[in-house]
Amino acid sequence: MTVIVTDSGFAADDFSCGFVPLHEVAANDCDYGIDLASDTAPAALAGLTNAPMIRIDFPSFADGRGFTLAQLLRRAGYKGRLRAKGHVIADQYAMARRSGFDEVEISDDLATRQPQDQWLARADWQNHHYQARMRG
Repeated sequence: MTVIVTDSGFAADDFSCGFVPLHEVAANDCDYGIDLASDTAPAALAGLTNAPMIRIDFPSFADGRGFTLAQLLRRAGYKGRLRAKGHVIADQYAMARRSGFDEVEISDDLATRQPQDQWLARADWQNHHYQARMRG
C-alpha cells in the first residue's frame, strides 16, 4: 500500500485512472496517469500537457533528477496533478513542492518511519527557504 502526502498531511490515493509508462502513451489526450522514470530525457516531456496526472519516480532519496523534470513540466505549461513517487523523505517535501509537485506518494513503511508530523513540519514550504529568511 501507499500513502499520499499533501500540505494537509497523509491521505489515501484518490486517483483511480491508473498509470502507464511514458513509452505506452498513445496520445496527448488521455484519461490515465503517466509514469516517468527519473532518467527521462527532457525532450520526451514535450506534449505531455493534457495528462490528468504525471507521476515521477524517485528510485533513491539521493536522486534529484525528478525535481528537475517537475520544474521542466511546469515551465512547459503542465497544469495537471504532479506526483513524486518513491524514495522521497520528509526533509525533501518542501523542495518537492517548490519544484512543482502537488503531492508525494510514499510506502507505508516510510510513513511509519517518518510519521505525518514530520511531513507537516515542512508543509509551509512557501516561507521556509533561504530567500524568505534573507528577506525577513
